[in-house]
Amino acid sequence: MAESVYKVIELVGTSPESWEKAAVAAVKRAGKTLRDLRVAEISQLDMQLKDGKVESYRAKIKVSFKYEGDGVARGRIVIRTTKSNS
Repeated sequence: MAESVYKVIELVGTSPESWEKAAVAAVKRAGKTLRDLRVAEISQLDMQLKDGKVESYRAKIKVSFKYEGDGVARGRIVIRTTKSNS
């Protein structure tokens, strides 16, 4: 098997409904400009509040894709969550 290099970028998706939809929104948006995403790892979840109420859910994710010098990415999407110690 040939050696591979993967590029990792960090994105924040938002949703007024849930963290899951926020993460999916980030992956969908990344998929519009990057081809064949490899892995999306949720690194942080938080909420924006307004007047003491949840205004939106935010999911910070790290997305990786196979890097090739010509800018081509190949692969598949896998979403993993990380446990928070809070």
